[in-house]
Amino acid sequence: MSGLIGRWQTWQRPVLGVLWSALVLWGVVAVHAAGQSLLAMVLLAVGGLAVWTYQSSRSGALRYLLPGIATALIFVIFPMLYTFGLSFTNYSARNLLDRDRAQAQLREESLQVAGSQRAFSLHAAGSGWRVRLAPVADGAAPATTLLSAAVPLLADAPLVLAMVPATEADLAALAPAAPLREHVDRLPALRALQLQIQPQQQPQQQAQQQAQQQPPTLLRLGSLREFAETQPLYDSTPEGGLRDRVTGTVYLPDESEGFFTSASGEQLQPGFRVNVGLRHYLRIFSDERFREPFASVFVWTVVFSALTVVGATALGLLLAVLLNWDALECRPAYRLVLFLPYAVPGFISILVFKGLFNQNLGEINLILNGLFGIKPAWFSDPLLAKTMLLIVNIWLGFPYMMVLCSGLIKSIPADLYEASAVAGAGPWVNFSRITMPLILKPLTPLLISAFAFNFNNFVLISLLTGGAPDQLDTALPAGTTDILVSYTWRIAFQDSGQQFGLAAAISTVIFLIVAAITLVQMRTTRINDDARP
Repeated sequence: MSGLIGRWQTWQRPVLGVLWSALVLWGVVAVHAAGQSLLAMVLLAVGGLAVWTYQSSRSGALRYLLPGIATALIFVIFPMLYTFGLSFTNYSARNLLDRDRAQAQLREESLQVAGSQRAFSLHAAGSGWRVRLAPVADGAAPATTLLSAAVPLLADAPLVLAMVPATEADLAALAPAAPLREHVDRLPALRALQLQIQPQQQPQQQAQQQAQQQPPTLLRLGSLREFAETQPLYDSTPEGGLRDRVTGTVYLPDESEGFFTSASGEQLQPGFRVNVGLRHYLRIFSDERFREPFASVFVWTVVFSALTVVGATALGLLLAVLLNWDALECRPAYRLVLFLPYAVPGFISILVFKGLFNQNLGEINLILNGLFGIKPAWFSDPLLAKTMLLIVNIWLGFPYMMVLCSGLIKSIPADLYEASAVAGAGPWVNFSRITMPLILKPLTPLLISAFAFNFNNFVLISLLTGGAPDQLDTALPAGTTDILVSYTWRIAFQDSGQQFGLAAAISTVIFLIVAAITLVQMRTTRINDDARP
């Protein structure tokens, strides 16, 4: 028994290494086959690093650090690189596919052959359904009633169903036609269905000759009541383009714009992804129609973040100083009540304030109307909307600053205040000469962090105003209360054509700005650490 355990311990590491390597390779191949080459490379790098780390005796502390490193690579570095890569493409709602897939999708577009429409009905037959094609009296199609065999019509897989002339006995035994709602319920299966109709019967010799020249007719679903013969709308050209079979127009691939374009400039949808270089970045900083709303959104983002930090810090510091006043009674109760806004989930508080600021039914306007006879339009006036955002954000942020400042004030030696009292100094002198200088240095990095957080405070903008009221005469939709992150969201996912490439470029710019703020914070923290005795 001990021998078996010893051999297993000897072979345990190589066996587990082989199994892990096989699993990693399978995952990499599967991800690459799905079209995500960059993610496949990241998984290959992380998997290979894991194999080496846990198989090598020289990896050392990396064995404990690897899970964190792998998580950062997959969930932080990879999204950053993916977003950065998208910023150099025209990726949008109109350019989702690569060129081959876009061309294949256009090749699948079809049009109905005039006069080939045949009314149909569904008839229950045991556990399946029989399709009946009504006769056509104008001679454009066979004038006989055609009937299919019974099929389930449950899946959306392609199915070719032969249609044969129905006899009087078949029609007599046929169940009543199903109502139209049955067509709707089985719409995916009907769309995948092709009805095969043989050429009209003729004398045997002529039929054999015709069968060699004329293939069976295939009908596809044209509407909820009809099947019709279809033909491809576009043919491929030797140049790699498409030709419209109706008009004869040729559409060639435009590698600069990502569309199949005609000589007159007409573009086919969908387009395809192409590399556009620095076009999006140049548009951000050089296009006047885009630069003006972007500049106003950027300025408001900075002002919003700065005023929020200043307001929340000032209010939190004031309350912290008051709560540290020894003569104040019931301080624990006050501290508990003032901390409640921070304990309540932020999105609930935002939705509550959205109701409070309602122009017609909100309690705030009811009070202002009763006292002063006014009902401010908080959500339609740009200045009032910005003021409302600041009020709500300061309300959500001051409890954290209050608790933080209270802890910093508690760390100040009491001897300093006693000496100040002996010298006859008042509260303002104590605050300006002792409290503020001693808490400012350790507070500065946290203020920078709060500024960076509010720079990307998407939840507040999205839930309270949604960026409204909108700016007028802008190339892309932009709100007067939008900050950069909500502005990017609107470009990527809302009412501006889902321009993912442009949104990725703006996200990259935001990342660089936040990274610069973080570097300033790190440098400030280092300076404070070096200044300590």
